[in-house]
Amino acid sequence: MPAGKGLALLLLAALIGSALYLVNVSYEARRLFTLLDRAQAQARQLEGQARRLEAERQAQATHLRVERVARERLHMRGATAAVTQYVADVADAPVTPGATR
Repeated sequence: MPAGKGLALLLLAALIGSALYLVNVSYEARRLFTLLDRAQAQARQLEGQARRLEAERQAQATHLRVERVARERLHMRGATAAVTQYVADVADAPVTPGATR
């Protein structure tokens, strides 16, 4: 076999190998771009959900709503002088002669 023919076959094999590699790299690039596009779309969707949930949280946490829920569901009431009991700490009370603790 002449040296020129062997070199031509070697170059042909290298050409076919590089063409197959190029096809594989192009396919992988398209696949990764598709994955990136899907991930970006999902990120946009999650950002929208996060904004919606934040708005709902703020709406649920208004003072009037919290007060209404406290009164209706928890049966709580405001502290007034009529329902307030004051407790004195005996350790802080002045000691009077003849008194026992």
